[in-house]
Amino acid sequence: MAEFKYEITERIAVLSTNTSGWERQLNMVSWNGKEPKYDLRDWAPDGSKMGKGISMTREELVTLKGILEEMDL
Repeated sequence: MAEFKYEITERIAVLSTNTSGWERQLNMVSWNGKEPKYDLRDWAPDGSKMGKGISMTREELVTLKGILEEMDL
């Protein structure tokens, strides 16, 4: 598997924490030196490991926000 680099450029929010201390976080992350994107995924308590997640551009996040606002939650 190819090596990749990442940098959390901004920590935005912690959405939840599970019993083992992993946090579901919304951050701005630069992957392989590219422009940072909004990123939603689980992180280990010490930040050394990450779970699967999703990265979105600002436009994608705005679209998702609109969808969520229309939902009856």
